[in-house]
Amino acid sequence: MATITPRKAQDGQVTHQVKVRLKGHPATSATFSRLTDARIWASKTETQIREGRYFTSIEAQKRTVAELVVKYLADVLPAKKDTVAPKRQLEWWKSRIGHLMLADVTPAVLSEARDALLREPTDWSRAKRKGFTPRSPATVNRYMAAISHAFTVAVREWQWMEFNPMSRISKSKESRGRVRYLEDDERERFLKSCLESSQPLLYAAVVLSLATGARQGEIMSLQWKDVDLNRGVIILHETKNDERRSVPLTGHALNTIKELRTNHPTVFPWVFPGQGGRKQIDLRAPFVKAMKKAEIEDFRWHDLRHCTASYLAMNGATLPEIAAVLGHKQLDMVRRYAHLSPQHTAGVVARMNEKIFGGK
Repeated sequence: MATITPRKAQDGQVTHQVKVRLKGHPATSATFSRLTDARIWASKTETQIREGRYFTSIEAQKRTVAELVVKYLADVLPAKKDTVAPKRQLEWWKSRIGHLMLADVTPAVLSEARDALLREPTDWSRAKRKGFTPRSPATVNRYMAAISHAFTVAVREWQWMEFNPMSRISKSKESRGRVRYLEDDERERFLKSCLESSQPLLYAAVVLSLATGARQGEIMSLQWKDVDLNRGVIILHETKNDERRSVPLTGHALNTIKELRTNHPTVFPWVFPGQGGRKQIDLRAPFVKAMKKAEIEDFRWHDLRHCTASYLAMNGATLPEIAAVLGHKQLDMVRRYAHLSPQHTAGVVARMNEKIFGGK
């Protein structure tokens, strides 16, 4: 309960000292010149203590965003799989609002920072000096997600904050996603260029990427112990969502990997080892060179994954089937390929019409 004690100073000024004591909680006090303010504070403080919010709000008034970022980088981030991008993103927030107390981080402050992110040029554009290239909405959302998780940890585990202010901020509207795949003639030219490359591992890596839809990191981290050539299956461990998945190998892709195993025997564990086998090979330069030779523009390694999904869609695969192959948990990630399967959709609609209308 709260007690209010009037105190008179030597100059005759009267103040009111409030003490709040609740069983199971440390006592807290404050002094006010007006009795009305003392009563309001007492009532508010009692309510906050009972609800477990009072001492959290005190922490928010003592801790800065910079302290939050430093602690998160030291205690939380090292346990995550991807640390490079989140670290860069959190350092941006530290430089932008690190001086603020957590109690002063309002939705208005965060929305202003979000808008600043959208206006700023990307690091790539500055490095290449090719003019102003603003951050994409998707990139801005990644920055917001990074600091949002830090706020969530501060609320749930450290009790530094009462709520996550980022939860009240709207995300930037992202584009529907890039769908760039190789047309038949482009694919033939590119594979020919890969086959003629001075880097003997490029062709096999590209074929495996096209045949499985695996990400570049998944392909590059693949080890021979996870390749079953007899059953025609590879096991991917280093996946983006940390869920191991098996991918079938068949036809030309299976034969290509068998030939790779026969013609390039190695004592190293990696299917695509780097020089000396100390790490996986970096195929970026040979890839770009092969693209240039094939006269193909605006195509990245990750677009090989789009190729797989697009070819699946055009050959009648359903969205759940495409998601299963690519390792997506949600169908939203593969809806961008739906327009590539009009024949499959037309067949479903035709069968439905036949069912309800018969021969009419």
